[in-house]
Amino acid sequence: MNFSVRLVPAAVAAALLAACSGGNGATSLPQAPQGGITPQTATTTRTSAYSVVENGAAISGTHIMPSLQNRTLRALAQVKSAGTNNLNYYGGPVQQNAKIYLVFWKFGSNDPYGEQSRITSFVQGLNGSQWTSTLTQYYDGAGHISNDIAYVNTWNDNTNSIPSRPTQSSVAAEAARAAAHFGDYSVNAMYFVALEKGHDPSGFATQWCAFHSTTSASGSTIAYTDFPYQSDAGASCGENSVNGGSGGILDGVTIVGGHEIAEGVTDPQAGNGWLDSSGSEIGDKCAWTNLQNTSFSTGTFPTQPLWSNAAGGCVQ
Repeated sequence: MNFSVRLVPAAVAAALLAACSGGNGATSLPQAPQGGITPQTATTTRTSAYSVVENGAAISGTHIMPSLQNRTLRALAQVKSAGTNNLNYYGGPVQQNAKIYLVFWKFGSNDPYGEQSRITSFVQGLNGSQWTSTLTQYYDGAGHISNDIAYVNTWNDNTNSIPSRPTQSSVAAEAARAAAHFGDYSVNAMYFVALEKGHDPSGFATQWCAFHSTTSASGSTIAYTDFPYQSDAGASCGENSVNGGSGGILDGVTIVGGHEIAEGVTDPQAGNGWLDSSGSEIGDKCAWTNLQNTSFSTGTFPTQPLWSNAAGGCVQ
């Protein structure tokens, strides 16, 4: 398969790589629950290399999936997946019983490729799947992640206006509105905010395909994913990366969506869950490698592998 890949400017690439070498000391590790994988000694927390950049500044607490045009981070992921640089635990929460709320912001009838239907079917099939079973080896101080990745509900928000180029803060505000709509402010809640076609944030496709982060809502910290209309990015975010022709237009929807969901479960606060020593999360270490069609209870969807500490590598 051929992708049109554009190098990032040299200064940006240097800054991204430099960011991977810094970080803060990790929190002390809890004893692994029975059956847990004991992590390596953690030395680094979140890194700006995976942060959203707006107006030339990295926004801390955000964690992107690099696009196929972002050659610097893709190269980093390939280096990290080549060895056994396992994920480390940094003391924050995981989503032991993840609850996914889908938010379609101003989709209305502006969904020519049927991304809403594809996302919904994919999320509904995650519960108990073999693909998500990789997540169950990871844990926090209260216990392991279960393979109960539950789709809860959908909100089609056609009332609140969406900016032409939504910023991180505007998507965070939409996630907070969704939390109020559903009334769930728990650590297990994941608000997956899908944006209307044509309303593409700065950096989408050229640097990243989606990101996850947190925001404050009614005194609680909630997790959310910023998920632009993937088909706007074409091959840069996975179109036809597994399947050819019209059958592959939506390949990137579940590759990118699955990447963000897996990272949201294992590192919901984007920097204090499970990451390796460079700041790569469970999906980053295997991004855009060994893509395949994977069977779920609701159908067959393209997916990427996830990093397994138990296997010391990427597994589907």
